[in-house]
Amino acid sequence: MAIDYCKLKQWDFFEQVSPYVESDCIRYALSLGMASDPLDEGDLRYVHEEGMLVVPTFLATVGAPGAWASNPRTGIDWMQILHGEHRMRFHAALPAAGTVRSKTRVSRVVDKGAAKGALVVTERSITDQASGELLATVEHVSFCRADGGFATAGKPGDAPLDALPATPQGEPDMVMEMPTLPNAALLYRLNGDRNPIHALPAAARKAGFERPILHGLCTYGMAARAILKHACGGVPARLASLAARFSSPVVPGETLRAEMWRIEDQVRFRVLAVERAVVVLSNGVADILHV
Repeated sequence: MAIDYCKLKQWDFFEQVSPYVESDCIRYALSLGMASDPLDEGDLRYVHEEGMLVVPTFLATVGAPGAWASNPRTGIDWMQILHGEHRMRFHAALPAAGTVRSKTRVSRVVDKGAAKGALVVTERSITDQASGELLATVEHVSFCRADGGFATAGKPGDAPLDALPATPQGEPDMVMEMPTLPNAALLYRLNGDRNPIHALPAAARKAGFERPILHGLCTYGMAARAILKHACGGVPARLASLAARFSSPVVPGETLRAEMWRIEDQVRFRVLAVERAVVVLSNGVADILHV
């Protein structure tokens, strides 16, 4: 069964209402390795309820539509999907507890060609349930490796998102190394993503990995952690957006190195797995506010 462009563009997502509490925000911050130094006063503000701050990318874990593409009616070969890119724009600071409403739609279906796959982009708007204030907009780009070639003259598909910027040349302006625990994926999965490839060796091997891998959104959150510390002065409200491409999986226990370049009101970045000298997050860009 091939992708049906019109069916995907009209896919009906349930509107999700998601309450969360301080413990959820603390667990998320800890799963990113924050407060690995328990005397770090800046990190403690994310993991202690007194004057608590929230990592903006926490919203990547709240109200997401889940494994909707595994529904056979989508025509997508579920086992061939990769999370290609993730882009978030933050419109307001997130309180440490509350309820959010998430509305998801398929915004783009891009045919890269019969042998090149397809891109499916979902756009999720997250609002505060009580006030109706828009908190964040999330674009999730799925690379459907086996689903290209669906387009016709009458239904050519959509244009892709604007390309993310290339990594700058030269030495970075800021660097942060972040060790991960061997059981990091088992901790991060408590945020809601229970895909067994992050927990069970047999499931990981079946998917083509030697062992369970770290969630891509954990790596993404760790990039946010580095940018908050080094480019935002520890003020979450200064992080206006965060976007990056997933380039390679991370093995729990590896050290991640975030390399960051200041370019006017942006930070361009990439993340490497130090032990293998492999780029795991590329084409990163974050908009920084002066508040």
